[in-house]
Amino acid sequence: MLKQLREQLDSGQTTATKLTTEYLTQIKEKNPALNAYVLVTEELALQQATAADKLIQAGKQSLFTGIPYAAKDIYCVKDIETTACSNILRGYKPPYTATVINRLTGAVLLGKTNADEFAMGSSTENSCFGVTKNPADITRVAGGSSGGSAAAVAASLAPFAFGSDTGGSIRQPASFCGVVGMRPTYGLVPRYGVIPMASSFDTVGPLTESVEDLAMIMETIAGPDQHDSNVPENLVVNYTENLEQPISQLKIGLAKQYLEIDGLNPAVKKIVHDLVNQLSKQGAEVIEVDMPHTSYAMPSYYILVPSEVSSNLARFDGIRYGFRSNNTTDLLSVYMNSRGEGFGAEAKRRIMLGTYALSSGYYDAYYLKAMKVRSLVRQDFTEAFKKVDVLMTPPCPGTAFVIGANSQDPLQMYLEDVYTIPPSLAGVPALVVPAGSVDNLPVGVQIIGPQWSESKLLRVGRMVEQVIY
Repeated sequence: MLKQLREQLDSGQTTATKLTTEYLTQIKEKNPALNAYVLVTEELALQQATAADKLIQAGKQSLFTGIPYAAKDIYCVKDIETTACSNILRGYKPPYTATVINRLTGAVLLGKTNADEFAMGSSTENSCFGVTKNPADITRVAGGSSGGSAAAVAASLAPFAFGSDTGGSIRQPASFCGVVGMRPTYGLVPRYGVIPMASSFDTVGPLTESVEDLAMIMETIAGPDQHDSNVPENLVVNYTENLEQPISQLKIGLAKQYLEIDGLNPAVKKIVHDLVNQLSKQGAEVIEVDMPHTSYAMPSYYILVPSEVSSNLARFDGIRYGFRSNNTTDLLSVYMNSRGEGFGAEAKRRIMLGTYALSSGYYDAYYLKAMKVRSLVRQDFTEAFKKVDVLMTPPCPGTAFVIGANSQDPLQMYLEDVYTIPPSLAGVPALVVPAGSVDNLPVGVQIIGPQWSESKLLRVGRMVEQVIY
């Protein structure tokens, strides 16, 4: 898709202005039903498209000059409202732009996409802008928290879109909407200018129509950044060069604990098994691996992440920026009423859980123990990758669920991330590629690799696409 757009723009078959106008028209027609975009930056997009056309005519274009895209509403763009889909940030216009957006030189921003508030959720139902609907069935969720980005790509309202992944927020909506999405190795892609949720888990990446598109974007946005000390200086990020080369003697791991989790839809399990069998017929070796601490990943995650949420969201106090309550009498009421009125239910829930876990007398019992479990989960992956190249699992227990089905049951909603949370705890990369459908609803496969193995994951993902299509 992106390679074809580049060729069309460079050859004069189309222009950035024409392409942008076509996408803006599609957004006007389809977005009212889907609610994928919360802000359409039409004026900015047309200005950027005009500038891109001039660069192309002068022969000064770069890879993404003139190509439209969308960004989850946690990506800061200078002077463009960025709310993290929370009432507490309504009207906030940041004075700077996220690093990854700056790296897309000449690209055209179509707008900001919907998300769960501060990226907390698995359905986009926690957004102050309302739920995003799945393009495959508008009675169902698009997933979360990057549901707006996934829906925008699936509905052809953008060639690609940025999301973020803390515990599955790119991978789960990618599976639900039938698009490609990657959680990169923690620290591969700079997070400067992206509003944080849980700083030791957060990663940023794209959702695309194909593995090739994703490789092109990752090659552009990954790498060192003076604003993000987590990114190593000597990264090798040449992902597109060998993308079409199959991996000889590929060893695929199947974790028995993953396929025995309660609630796994048998049809989803069959899709993963059938795919692995297809790859086996092409020469891959399938090996069962043991991941003994899998069942502890979920409770560990929901102690550690709320703890970091409690810390990160403390800055939103009604004083410096964002929403400030009018119902105040003193400084304490400014804090309490601004936060009470500005934050939604899920944000409040996680703040309270995290504050409790970090409080005096409970730190050792909860937070410290959860950190030890995180180390054990990471060790499971380290041992598994001594035997196999990649692990293959479902991204989710089932397909996209009906809007409202889990909204009154936070625990059931958390269980939607049961397959995506373990790689997040370990800090390893995971790629989701469409693998089939159940009852006309998309289903993906999750491909997990060791740290810094994005090149191999993308090659395996390309192999999966060739098997499926």
